[in-house]
Amino acid sequence: MTTRRNLLAGAALTPLLPLVARAAVADAAPFTASKLVYITPLKSNGEESRCKAEVWFGWHEGSCYVVTQADAWRAQAVRQGLTRARLWVGEFGIWTDSDDAFRTAPEHMATASLVTDADLHGAVLEAMGPKYTEEGWGTWGNRFRTGLADGDRVMLRYRLDALQSTQTVVR
Repeated sequence: MTTRRNLLAGAALTPLLPLVARAAVADAAPFTASKLVYITPLKSNGEESRCKAEVWFGWHEGSCYVVTQADAWRAQAVRQGLTRARLWVGEFGIWTDSDDAFRTAPEHMATASLVTDADLHGAVLEAMGPKYTEEGWGTWGNRFRTGLADGDRVMLRYRLDALQSTQTVVR
């Protein structure tokens, strides 16, 4: 039912739509510019896991995708229901050697899930290939494809929280 109140509320929010759209697009910028994403799952109490990693990733249809060993801690966390994760986007080398420099990068909260759709696997790997040609995609791309097909590897999707700020959060 359309009421005067609904019309006024809609009219009041209409000027904000371009800002909302820009904020959603702005979140993608660090993901399209970087070759690495740093990931840590969050424990059930909201604290970061001790496990972190810098990994290659694919950006596809507004989500970050990672291919990892099926028994890796990232995959185990998702299987155990620990689907909340914190991601930093940038290139700071191996996380243990970075002296936490990755924490100065844009930070995103995300929800992780396992991806089993073979067509989506293919689309994400196609998106990843051009980004990593100099880093050995010819070898690793084949390993990812074979591993996903035989179950040695899994693909994880990290869906970013909507309209989240990419400002650095000091912990």
